[in-house]
Amino acid sequence: MAILVTGGAGYIGSHMVLALADRGEKIIVADNLSTGFPWALPTGVTLRGGDVGDEAFIRAVILDHGITEIAHFAAKIVVPDSVSDPLGYYLANTVKSRALFDTAIKAGVKRFIFSSTAAVYGEASGEPLSEEQVALPVSPYGRSKLMTEWMLQDAAFAHDIRFIALRYFNVAGADPEGRSGQSTPNATHLIKVAVQTALGQRKALDIFGTDYPTRDGSCIRDYIHVTDLAAAHVDALEHLRRGGESLILNCGYGRGFSVLEVVDVVKKVSGVDFPVNLVARRPGDPASIVAKADKIRTVLGWQPQHDDLEGIVKAAFEWEKRLATRNMY
Repeated sequence: MAILVTGGAGYIGSHMVLALADRGEKIIVADNLSTGFPWALPTGVTLRGGDVGDEAFIRAVILDHGITEIAHFAAKIVVPDSVSDPLGYYLANTVKSRALFDTAIKAGVKRFIFSSTAAVYGEASGEPLSEEQVALPVSPYGRSKLMTEWMLQDAAFAHDIRFIALRYFNVAGADPEGRSGQSTPNATHLIKVAVQTALGQRKALDIFGTDYPTRDGSCIRDYIHVTDLAAAHVDALEHLRRGGESLILNCGYGRGFSVLEVVDVVKKVSGVDFPVNLVARRPGDPASIVAKADKIRTVLGWQPQHDDLEGIVKAAFEWEKRLATRNMY
């Protein structure tokens, strides 16, 4: 039995690989390395360089390694970029996922874990957001992910497969042992950008909008430590292996922090009062997204271990300092 992790050399995918490797699983990573790094993978993990939309490549990987399950992380993930390049996002996130699933199902793979997003909820009001909330994404990114959820649901109805789609809220932090973290130089994640600014790698931090209907006017998000997120994927895998039903689950902590609150924590952790620019809103950014996250705890038995914003920021800060001293390639 082997698990294929697509996008496994990227930020979240590499943490899933670490969690699986720590359990002694047989792991194969498929990654085109557009945003991933081979050094993020632990020793003994096989990396196959290629694109998930290449059906011949995926079929060869599945047959060569006896793949029985797939955790699918490969995707484009930047909301503003999806607004300016919608067709590129539909290609990367929807069309290529369709090719992956079709090839895998024909090759006999029966268990899938899909990296989805809270962006499927769009401008939903009334917090926290439950899985029963009507999904009305406002960005091409969110729509591309929702379409992929639909594909899995329909495929599971028509074929002998089961899946779990995890709707992530805002992922941050780094592996507590310092093995991986958010490493893409031009990433747009708030905590990473703020930490880079504190370290002098950026001139200033832009805060996009302070006129939202929130407690301080800035956007509110539910920040989840990437290691807890990886643990949720492992729990999802075990659920499917036990014969559990297909599920769509939120993955967050159930409480939110505003952009301004996060910036204050980064300044506290770093000890640097770095410059901040208040600028206009970005297209596609909802005012507030916080998870109703009791279902994943009840159904999967997920028990987060790192639910602490200051701890998340410290992990990100330490990782960014480590990155500054290493050869990225």
